[in-house]
Amino acid sequence: MAEHDDALALAARRLITTFQAEDAKGELLGATHLEGIAVRDGLVQVTLGVDRARAGSLEQARRAAEAAIARLPGVRNATVVLTAHRAPQETAPAPQTGGHAGHGHGAASRPPAPKPQPIPGIAHIIAVGSGKGGVGKSTVSVNLAVALAQAGLRVGLMDADIYGPSLPRMLGASRRPDVRGDRLIPIEAWGLKAMSMGFLVEEDSAMIWRGPMIMGAVQQFLGQVEWGELDVLVVDLPPGTGDIQLTLSQRAKVTGAVIVSTPQDIALIDARRAVKMFEKVEIPIFGVIENMSYFCCPNCGHQTNIFGHGGARAEAATLGQAFLGEIPLLPEVRAMSDAGTPVVTEAPDSEAGRAFAAIAQTLLSRLGAETERA
Repeated sequence: MAEHDDALALAARRLITTFQAEDAKGELLGATHLEGIAVRDGLVQVTLGVDRARAGSLEQARRAAEAAIARLPGVRNATVVLTAHRAPQETAPAPQTGGHAGHGHGAASRPPAPKPQPIPGIAHIIAVGSGKGGVGKSTVSVNLAVALAQAGLRVGLMDADIYGPSLPRMLGASRRPDVRGDRLIPIEAWGLKAMSMGFLVEEDSAMIWRGPMIMGAVQQFLGQVEWGELDVLVVDLPPGTGDIQLTLSQRAKVTGAVIVSTPQDIALIDARRAVKMFEKVEIPIFGVIENMSYFCCPNCGHQTNIFGHGGARAEAATLGQAFLGEIPLLPEVRAMSDAGTPVVTEAPDSEAGRAFAAIAQTLLSRLGAETERA
């Protein structure tokens, strides 16, 4: 399989160099723009780095190259992504003189940043993020998505953690997605439509990709997956505040974000950074969830605050954000996640099951309010 993928990558590289830009510069795409090619099981992704001002003039060549690569023998799906960068020679506009400074002619020549656009067919997008890894964000994403589906919504679940995809294991699904035309067909499990890099590669594969390739994968999941009509798409983000979070905020109109943290001080520091990041990119924050809030002994019922307790609630109040609820630390939640069975389906009356259902109802109310506001 690796040799076949290497052959496809070589064929795609040779082919991309035959397409010429339509503008005055007219370079061959591969010669000056190619940043990377990734091939997995017949899925080909090509990333082209371009100057932001030229992105529009290169679109026709991009589409032609994508269609040609898709016709190569053995290719199941092809994606060519333009990643915009500022031109190296571009500098800040010179100060205006002669009484015309107020008109801002220099600033007007700079291309405006693209506005995030709604994804056709998807009414709302909820981003689930955290500043720190290991706080149970993916567990929260899966169970909230399933709880929303149980409430009657049409729900999609997108795993944006390209480096460490965990949704296939948590959903108990490992099959490859089908391809229809140039679009991936999401995997269906537990009433959800799901897409993850984990469906496209082996579970123990290491994704050694640079930023542009990662951003291209996120764009493909947003624009080239056959999501159909969804009431909400839940996006499980990786930890931190990097390229993937920025790409999502620039490429899709996100209805709101949910921040997941443990009560521990070190996790709260990073959660605060996540809140600030979402505020900076103008994504509304629905609230903060305290995961692993406490441990309740199954034998005697005694509650132990292993990571402290109440820290996320206090931090939410300090930041002026809503507190959505507490999720207890329970062995069965871990076991069910490893077994691919969400706790809201296997044990809906457990403490964790009830907590997820209650938070889902709160999010349902917020989505309704956002719909009325729109």
